[in-house]
Amino acid sequence: MTSHKTTQTMKPATAAKKLGVYLEATPAEFQEGVVSRDELDALQADPPQWLLDLRREGPHPRPVVAAKLGVSISGLARGGVTEALTTEQIEALKNERPEWLEKERATQAEVRKETARIKAKKAEGDEGPGSSRS
Repeated sequence: MTSHKTTQTMKPATAAKKLGVYLEATPAEFQEGVVSRDELDALQADPPQWLLDLRREGPHPRPVVAAKLGVSISGLARGGVTEALTTEQIEALKNERPEWLEKERATQAEVRKETARIKAKKAEGDEGPGSSRS
């Protein structure tokens, strides 16, 4: 009995998310088709010009905008940013340093610090006296 390998495909929205780009800014043929795992791998390995341009200039999806600004996606929403932003718009926000951005960056820094503290405490507990490791 021979097994037939089926090609895994994904919706354009999933592929765009994996590529870190804003779906609505991709070419129409990308938005309207399905993307196979092999096609996604090819796009990642050797990105076409449209993908390079989108990654460099945007518009960027909210997770990318949040990362570039150093805030959470929720922080973006609290700051009133609900749409995709271009690299130029992100840089303008960084330069303007609005109050909401400074507040959200501080909040994000506290979250990271607390996460690191919990992780360190957990690691300490795993390796401390009486642990089951040999």
